[in-house]
This record gives sequence, C-alpha cells and structure tokens, in this order.
Amino acid sequence: MARIIGGLGSPHAPSIGTATDKDQEQSPEWKPLFDGYAPIRQWLDVQKPDLILMIYNDHANTFFFDKYPTFAISVAAEHEIADEGWGKRPLEPIPGNPQIAWQLAHSLVDQEFDMAVCQEMPLDHGCLTPMSCFFPPAKRWDVPLIPICVNVLQPPIPTAMRCFKLGQAIRKAVEAMPQDLRIVIAGTGGLTHQLGGERYGHTNTEWDQKILDLMETDPLALANMTHQELMERGGAEGVEIIMWLVMRGALSPKVDCIHRNYYLPMVTGFAQVIYEEPDNRRRNSGDAA
Repeated sequence: MARIIGGLGSPHAPSIGTATDKDQEQSPEWKPLFDGYAPIRQWLDVQKPDLILMIYNDHANTFFFDKYPTFAISVAAEHEIADEGWGKRPLEPIPGNPQIAWQLAHSLVDQEFDMAVCQEMPLDHGCLTPMSCFFPPAKRWDVPLIPICVNVLQPPIPTAMRCFKLGQAIRKAVEAMPQDLRIVIAGTGGLTHQLGGERYGHTNTEWDQKILDLMETDPLALANMTHQELMERGGAEGVEIIMWLVMRGALSPKVDCIHRNYYLPMVTGFAQVIYEEPDNRRRNSGDAA
C-alpha cells in the first residue's frame, strides 16, 4: 500500500532560487534561510521517498488569467523549466510519474474535486524554488514529482477549508493505491506578505508564528478562516498559506514536527517545516533497533 510519510513546508520566492543558482546560500543575507533547508535535505536523504507531491501556484506561466483552473494536476512524464521572462533557470527537466498521477487524478475527481488534468505543465518558481532547495545539485532529480497547482492569484480562489479537504482527498487516494510507495507532500508559499497596494510590504511576525503553531497542532482553526481574515492579518499574498493547508490536510491529525525554521529578510515571512507521520517515526525507530 502507498502511504504518505511526511509533509514539508517551504517558501517559493524566485529570489531564493536565484540565490541558489548564484551560490549565495552561505551569504549573510541568505544563510539564516538556507540553514533551514539543511535538515530537509538530510531528512529526504534518509527517508528516500519514491515520489513528491508538490502543492504550488503557477505565476501566469503555464496558465494565464483568461483560463486559470482552481486546481490542476500534471500527468506528464517530464516537466520542462518555464521561461519566466528572463530565461530558463539552469535546471534539467523534472521527471514525473504518469501512472500514479493518473490514479490520483481519477480518485480526486471521484471524490468530487474537479481537477484540470494537464498533459504538459512547465514549472516556474512556484515549484522550482522548493525543489531546487530540497535537492542539492548532486541529488537532482532522484525523486519524481507530481505537481498540483492551486489558484491563489485570480478570484474566486478556493477557500482554506476546501484546500484542507483536498489534502484529505489526496491522502485517501494514496492509501487506496496498491503500489508500495513512500510519498512526501510539500506545501509552498510565503507566510505574511503583500506585494502591492497601500499596505505594500506588510508583514506580521507574530501572526507568522501563530500560523506555524496552528498548522502543526490545530490546522482546522486556519481552515475555518475566511480569505478576508487571512489577508487582514497576513497581507493580500498571505493567503498563500492555503497551499500549506493542502499539505497539512493530507497528514494525520497529530504529526511530529521535527523541524521548524523562520526568517523574515525583507517583505515576506519565510518558513520551513518537516511534519513526520507518527507511524513513520515508529517504523524508523523499529528499523534502527
């Protein structure tokens, strides 16, 4: 039986990917953030997952505002690197897993999530930033990827609760798969930030820490919040945490938070987490014994 062994949380700002490409990870400005990726890299290296499900949003590269799906899943065998207007990042295409992606797509539609099923899905920084930070150059791309895109750009966007329930549906789909697979799910996006309007630059460190507390211990408290509430506290783009809620919904009600890092360098709250399934930790302890 396939199973989800844990969840990861990560920002996806394009500047982070640029810092990686320019070998600036240990610079004074970036080190506090990239130190937060070291435990994730180590955890992935130890766990050796068979697949990563990445919950992200496209920034008008694969989709545009004339046709922007609420939820989309890629069933592609390979994912090209999108050119976001300044040339492609120096990354090889990322392999997918069409067999599992199709199973997942069918199950989600059966569970009344109307997914846009994409035969091609070029990836922009929403997905590439976390992937290139999770896997250093020597490890790219050892683990295939299934990207799942969530609309957080063009209203109407899905509610926080709808995203949480999508995560629950993903878990149900995975657990029904006959293949013996260890799967990691990642939620991406910044915490508090606003990139336009009168409140440009708005951040709220206290709310960021509360988000991380609730995401771990009481995700339904976040899932029950309206977009208005999330934006008032965290800025217009702070609503991106609904992508984290997809990840959290796919996990057990109680998880082991084995890593948490927070950094606010400029106008966006950045955080990284590792949530491990309790059953996975028990299995690891048994293996060690």
